[in-house]
Amino acid sequence: MAQDLYDRVVRTIIENQNQYYRLAYSYVQNQEDALDAVQSAVCRALEHYKELKNSGAVKTWLYRIVVNESLSILRGRGKEVLSGEEAPPEESYAEKGFEPPEEDLYLHINRLEPEVQAIIKLRFYEELSLQEIAQIMEMNLNTVKSKLYRGLKALRLSIEEAGI
Repeated sequence: MAQDLYDRVVRTIIENQNQYYRLAYSYVQNQEDALDAVQSAVCRALEHYKELKNSGAVKTWLYRIVVNESLSILRGRGKEVLSGEEAPPEESYAEKGFEPPEEDLYLHINRLEPEVQAIIKLRFYEELSLQEIAQIMEMNLNTVKSKLYRGLKALRLSIEEAGI
């Protein structure tokens, strides 16, 4: 039983590694941090796979771990203190295979509340169902729906104001 679950977790990680990376990158906007988030998520999943209650929800469970690891990296950025020296300016990096369809649209999405951002990214960039998103976000399905529709309305207003 435990070995079957472990094998399922490993298989899901391998099959969906690009999606997990893309999701992490959508949060942290940096190749190294996205790789770190996915690596930490994989390690955490492999350490705690026995705690998974629903073996049919491995994929959504892993998405949730990636989201949590990405948010953890973002929180850590706010706490970083530079030692006397200025940090070198980060060079622009274009991630192959992950190019948001509309740069301006993506910037508008990133201005929304973090939960709403996550729901919109999971729904439209990862093409997950609302039920899967509810599991990942650990929310009621109706809460996900209302946050999605409120977020889309706010996004539309923001885009109209910007004249895009």
